Amino acid sequence: MVKKNKNICLPMDKISCCKVESLISVDDRGQMVLPKELRDRADIRAGDKLAVTTWEKGGKICCITLTKVEELAEMVRHTLGPVMKEIL
Repeated sequence: MVKKNKNICLPMDKISCCKVESLISVDDRGQMVLPKELRDRADIRAGDKLAVTTWEKGGKICCITLTKVEELAEMVRHTLGPVMKEIL
């Protein structure tokens, strides 16, 4: 579940479920294709920058997520902005 706030995606305190959007394959060069329907729904266009975030479990990467750089930057500003105001 994601909370929309001023067109910013912010994770909620408790995520109740995840959704498998699609299954994709990785080719010999390590490349993969995000399905068009998913790109359209996520508004991902050619040239967009995506941040790759990983989570580890037992010393191994278990989860990989993609976040549009603009969304990640806004999440960081939203999280750190109030802290920075208090410091300054």
